[in-house]
Amino acid sequence: MSDSSKRVSFVSLGCPKALVDSEHIVTELLDSGYDVVAQEEAADVVVVNTCGFIDAAKAESYAVIEQAIEAQREVVVTGCLGADAQALLTRYPQLQHVSGPAQVAPVVASVDQLLGRGITQAKPSPREARQRLTPPHYAYLKISEGCNHDCSFCIIPSMRGGLRSRPLRDVLDEAHSLVADGAKELLLIAQDLSAYGVDLKYQSTDVRQRQVETRLLPLCELLGDIAPWVRLHYVYPYPNVDKLIPLMSEGKLLPYLDVPLQHASPRILKAMRRPAAAEKALARIQRWREICPQLAIRSTFIVGFPGETEADVGLLLDFLSEAQLDRVGCFTYSAVEGAAANQLDGAVDERDKLDRQEMVYELQAGISAARLDRLVGQDLRILIDEATPASPGGTAQALGRSMFDAPEIDGVVHVAQAEGLSPGDFAWVNIERHDDHDLYASLLGKNAQIG
Repeated sequence: MSDSSKRVSFVSLGCPKALVDSEHIVTELLDSGYDVVAQEEAADVVVVNTCGFIDAAKAESYAVIEQAIEAQREVVVTGCLGADAQALLTRYPQLQHVSGPAQVAPVVASVDQLLGRGITQAKPSPREARQRLTPPHYAYLKISEGCNHDCSFCIIPSMRGGLRSRPLRDVLDEAHSLVADGAKELLLIAQDLSAYGVDLKYQSTDVRQRQVETRLLPLCELLGDIAPWVRLHYVYPYPNVDKLIPLMSEGKLLPYLDVPLQHASPRILKAMRRPAAAEKALARIQRWREICPQLAIRSTFIVGFPGETEADVGLLLDFLSEAQLDRVGCFTYSAVEGAAANQLDGAVDERDKLDRQEMVYELQAGISAARLDRLVGQDLRILIDEATPASPGGTAQALGRSMFDAPEIDGVVHVAQAEGLSPGDFAWVNIERHDDHDLYASLLGKNAQIG
């Protein structure tokens, strides 16, 4: 055993939900006395938290696993790709452990066994907040695990199981601990936020001497009193979401929704087994904006789904023109092993998929630019993500995000002459211009007292 026997290299792949799983595993490893280091640093054991949602994600996971094996490391695999343990072990018999998503204890136990450490020393006192892999000023807050939907293109339920909502009190306690640990922004995540509490039959919990149901609306009302910024991701366009929009108008939630609509053709939506028709989604979006005109909406779509025709793509483009969404991600259909849609007729040629994706992005670029146009000249409150001190003869620069932009996936605000700003600060800026994705602003003043 080398002198790196207390070190564990950790690689986290995939979505924010997987990132939260990684944070819990890293926390337990640290509390067990291990040093957790980056992939490229010396360590005898490498833990890889994998993603298996689409083929590209699988390929990335395979590449990381193979790199660790070639480096003669002991490899522990967890996460979505590990849900089919036998397939992974057949492909890589060198693996020392394979487990599915959110399996914290088995991963830590396997590391203990591999490094021959029956940890006997007293562990540190329980942490108030988990060890985060995000910057200190924002944190993902996962409110449920799994999914009850049966979308034909998706294998998430087979990997992560059915919906399992966290108890309301647990979510609130974690929110308090994350804010106490420095988080200014909480990003709520789940496979479907709007289904929160269904599996618990919306059971009531005592909060501040009153009974509160385990539902998304009361949860958001309470979280709005805990964190300065609360942002919602992965919301299905159900009627119960309508009740959240007034909270955005009132400032208790950020005016931002991430709604994975996937398509607009009724025929394709039916084949996808999606729960909402395009015309209903469009009417709902229009109603939301009547209540909260500043609402920013992000969505994702799939092109090249089996049986998709040029007419279906036309319906999607018409929908985008009318919906005027702020941000759009468009993916080509990936025939993920185990997805029911793979059995459908009408496979679309890969070149046609890419052409259709380009059509979506070309149209949406103009729409997104128009949505950014409305912000030019406005004063916005932003949260600083990065700050660069002034170079000789230059000025300090900063990158931040407005309430309309989530980390990693949306645009940023470039701030010139940003003296005195640090990551985690709130600041007021005036928007002067924009490019295809980002805003450029001048600093009006620091707002350090908020939060």
